[in-house]
Amino acid sequence: MENFIVSARKYRPTTWESVVGQKPIADTLKTAISSNHLAQAFLFTGPRGVGKTTTARILAKTINKNDLKEEVSEDEDFAFNIFELDAASNNSVEGIRQLIDQVRIPPQIGSHKVYIIDEVHMLSTAAFNAFLKTLEEPPEHAIFILATTEKHKVLPTIISRCQVFDFQRISISDIVGYLQHIASKEGIEAEESALHIIAQKADG
Repeated sequence: MENFIVSARKYRPTTWESVVGQKPIADTLKTAISSNHLAQAFLFTGPRGVGKTTTARILAKTINKNDLKEEVSEDEDFAFNIFELDAASNNSVEGIRQLIDQVRIPPQIGSHKVYIIDEVHMLSTAAFNAFLKTLEEPPEHAIFILATTEKHKVLPTIISRCQVFDFQRISISDIVGYLQHIASKEGIEAEESALHIIAQKADG
């Protein structure tokens, strides 16, 4: 029997083209990569469920693909070059110090290591201060992507060192379009009016 995968994971976007409702941000990031003008630190802000972590993962994956300069399989996750830290459960200064120690080591493959810190506003003040020095003078091979639902809780000194992207709530029409795509993939018949109600209840 095949393992059941919940739809939120099964249909989580994995390419720029499949990102829903955040095209301006996706286009800006794609242009930055192609023109080799990537910042070393990003701050993705916005409500829950609008694609901050998903976009961070796609960005990290794309950077590493470009580094390798060769064809790679679509399911390659470059786990050795991408590090994720959930600040909600790892918010101590010790956790950040361990990350800082990792940052110093250059990547074995490709030219970048990408660090995604989710719910970054949950870091303690001591952890923020420990992280600040690394953010001020990051090694050339390190790129940081910070994500938060509560930008006002992030220290201004952190924000000032990041390129900030404000993710908007996803429009009803974009949600309906993606629900129609999922329904057709799953062989489900769904009335458009019903999908509109679901999209309205999703609140972006």
